[in-house]
Amino acid sequence: MNQRAVPLRYMTAVICACALGAMLSAPPAWSQGQKVLKFIPQADLRILDPITTTAYITRNHGYMIYDTLFATDAKFQVQPQMVDKYEISKDQLTYTFTLRDGLKFHDGTPVRSADCIASIDRWSKRDALGQKMAESTESWKAIDDKTFTLKLKKPFPLALEALAKPSSNVPFIMPERIAKTDASTNITEPIGSGPF
Repeated sequence: MNQRAVPLRYMTAVICACALGAMLSAPPAWSQGQKVLKFIPQADLRILDPITTTAYITRNHGYMIYDTLFATDAKFQVQPQMVDKYEISKDQLTYTFTLRDGLKFHDGTPVRSADCIASIDRWSKRDALGQKMAESTESWKAIDDKTFTLKLKKPFPLALEALAKPSSNVPFIMPERIAKTDASTNITEPIGSGPF
């Protein structure tokens, strides 16, 4: 047996024994009484409108209230979120979107195509990527309450990526009556179809 191995094993055993003794002699955390955890948030939530500001605190709050047509998965691939299915024409000028069944806003009203169009229109007036997409857009049209189209003047390869944009400004969907608020005016009713 190697003569160096014996002292190394002995030293390892001594260190482990000391560590075990220290753990066993420490009083249990639950017997020390109640403690108060204080933290300082990144910022105070001063603006509830995720379209008029790029503040992360507002964006994070927005993700609790609203939902998006598309989102990115763990591999950063665009996936439908509120959209059940979509089709892109061969010339890449027409996108047809169909919403999932059962989508509702917090006030109980169903999510409609008109809500999505108004929300995207408001978002595109404030967001740089939204503005680039708007430059290529000929029209948005509601076919029915669950189906709508995006007609482009020229192909815009980032259309789905724009609608799945994960950071400020996020193209959140809100009721049409709220989304009709001027894009430079803060909304006063944070109503969406998100988790809270």
